[in-house]
This record gives sequence, C-alpha cells and structure tokens, in this order.
Amino acid sequence: MEKTLQILVIDDEAIAVKRLKAYLEKLNYLVEGYENPLDALQRIKEKDFDIVITDVRMNEIDGIEILSEVRAKSERTKVIMITGYAMMELARQAMEKGAYDFIAKPFKPEELLRVVLRAADTPGS
Repeated sequence: MEKTLQILVIDDEAIAVKRLKAYLEKLNYLVEGYENPLDALQRIKEKDFDIVITDVRMNEIDGIEILSEVRAKSERTKVIMITGYAMMELARQAMEKGAYDFIAKPFKPEELLRVVLRAADTPGS
C-alpha cells in the first residue's frame, strides 16, 4: 500500500494556511500548517516531511531560509515555494538553492495539486 504523503504548509496569512490545509486533507494527505515560520522551523527539526509548501515573503524569516533549513536536514523533502511576489530573480534563486518548484499567487488549488503530485512521483535527490 502506498504511504500517505506528509505535507507541511507555511504561510504567514492564516487564511492561506487554513485553505491549503483543508484542500490537501480532503485528498487524504497528512497536513500540518503553520502561520509562524519560526514554529514551522522547529517542527522541521522534529519531523521529516515529504513536501514542504512555503510562502516566500514572511515577517520573521523568509521562505528561502525555510528552504535552506529543509535542504540541510533532508535531501529527499521537496520544497514548493509560493508567493504573491512573482519575481523571476527570486524564483531563480529558490530553484538554485534546491526548491522543487515555484508557484505565483493567486493560484487555483488544482495548480498546486499538479505540482504536489509531480513532486510525490519524483525520487529524492
């Protein structure tokens, strides 16, 4: 039997975390969501996730720092970056640092699902 994907969602907008978490849980994924990226970083140290979905622009720390922490801990975890600031330079920087993919807000849940499914089918680095 295929194992259930474990996904971590990080966004400093509470509504974004709530919506993404609810959408992914309906698809039977195990999802944890955090509005505070510092709390999320602590959780990343405690648990391995299959996929981390993180906003790029947050107050305490940014998504690039989250990406660096995840990559340092686990090469197999895929990191999907989401942002309302669709800047090509930021996307390039995230991809160079090991992000799996980059999605600009606003996006449809189905768009995110396509990236999640592709990430789930991609073997760890």
